[in-house]
Amino acid sequence: MGMPGKTKAVRVQHGALPYRVRPDGGIEVLLVTTRGTRRWIMPKGWPIKGLKPGKSAAREAYEEAGVRGVVGSKSIGSYIYDKWLEEGVSVPCEVGVFPLKVERQHRTWPEAHERETRWAGPEEALDLLDDAGLRDVVAAFVRRLEGRKAAE
Repeated sequence: MGMPGKTKAVRVQHGALPYRVRPDGGIEVLLVTTRGTRRWIMPKGWPIKGLKPGKSAAREAYEEAGVRGVVGSKSIGSYIYDKWLEEGVSVPCEVGVFPLKVERQHRTWPEAHERETRWAGPEEALDLLDDAGLRDVVAAFVRRLEGRKAAE
């Protein structure tokens, strides 16, 4: 039996954090806008049948941001947000985030006319993202990458 006041089950989505390393060693991440409110987010979507989570995230990165590259098979973290459905109800979604090292950026892609994309350094990216959970994932990933760079 359902408990009174119990929260709705969390649904799962897969997200990509597209990134590149500049010649000077600096890291940039690629953000996209949402279709509705034009807030800055990262590419994400529902699981795709027959695709592992990382590959699912990579497909979203192509459809929403026009980038392809090498996707990590392990999630670098997750965050929860409220996804608004057409019917005006919201469902909590947990987004597992997969790093995508961008190798190609296409001039045109499936949702090019619906979204803006923008490369941003870590500080600018953290300013533009308004989801605190996503900011935490991005900040931790950048710190880890920068640490690895320093160790090389």
